[in-house]
Amino acid sequence: MFQNIFQQVFFNNRVLDYLICLSIFIIAIIVIQIFKSIILKQLKVWTKKTTTTIDDLLLHSVERQLLPLLYFGAFYLSIQGLTLNSALDKAINILGLVLLTIFGVRCLLSIITYTLEAFWMKKEKDSAKKNALKGILTIIKVVVWGLAVVLFLDNLGIKVSAIIAGLGIGGIAIALAAQTILGDLFSYFSIFFDRPFEIGDFIIVGDYLGTVEYIGIKTTRIRSLSGEQLVFSNTDLTNSRVRNYKRMNKRRVVFKLGVTYQTNLQQLKEIPVMIKSIIKNINDTVFDRAHFSSYGDFGLIFEVVYYVVGGDYNKYMNIQQEINFKIKEEFEKHGIEFAYPTQTLYINKI
Repeated sequence: MFQNIFQQVFFNNRVLDYLICLSIFIIAIIVIQIFKSIILKQLKVWTKKTTTTIDDLLLHSVERQLLPLLYFGAFYLSIQGLTLNSALDKAINILGLVLLTIFGVRCLLSIITYTLEAFWMKKEKDSAKKNALKGILTIIKVVVWGLAVVLFLDNLGIKVSAIIAGLGIGGIAIALAAQTILGDLFSYFSIFFDRPFEIGDFIIVGDYLGTVEYIGIKTTRIRSLSGEQLVFSNTDLTNSRVRNYKRMNKRRVVFKLGVTYQTNLQQLKEIPVMIKSIIKNINDTVFDRAHFSSYGDFGLIFEVVYYVVGGDYNKYMNIQQEINFKIKEEFEKHGIEFAYPTQTLYINKI
């Protein structure tokens, strides 16, 4: 009696075939659960003890990407002994291909993302660099998903050569119509990899100056000293001469001062020595020279050159202010007067 029941046919398959299918599926699920609860659990304990993060990434990828495929694989393996309708069989194969493509791409992208972030953050330990990677990763995701869709269609038997040719022609048309956007995109790559400036740098571009706040795929935003935000296209920045003051190791300072023509020779000879002593006694300065350089319209001109260690503008101004105070103090002690615009009128009586 039971033998007759097992031999009964439903939808081109015996009851025995359905039972075998169910048994294979249950056994496969049990194996997967054992793998998940025992092996993966032990691997998690092991990865917590290691200092590297690559094992954590691989374990996370296995848990998030591989396990769903294993469940579908258990189902797919169990139905191999059944005779299915051609349309249903094709639908299952397409579903398997879709899942394999999705989870495969996600796994690949997670590895690419980890590799780029690990390399970049190891090279430059700055959170701003991780934000700068978002634009690169977005483009990589678009490219990878595009290639995955093409391969998926090709595996379905669809001739993708015509599609690729159409995309090529369309791509040329889009490129011609969006030259500016593409130019900014390639300029972004140039800024990202060459790094002429970074977020937080103080730069001058032509007549504009400020601190870099954001570097995007198309534009870069700078906060000016007066408070407003300046928006530059990336192409404008790569085509311009950019002065980056954040990377200045030493700031060369040149200033002039004038004394009256009534200053005697001995006092004139003392002024360079006096200025040299003042600058050398101030921290983070390197004295270069101080000379009586020329005869001016209203006074005798001295030119002074020194260096400030570092590129901070406020630091430079504080040092220059201290130098000015001390020069004023020393001139008052030695009775030296600063020159100011004057005119002397001579009247000849006839």
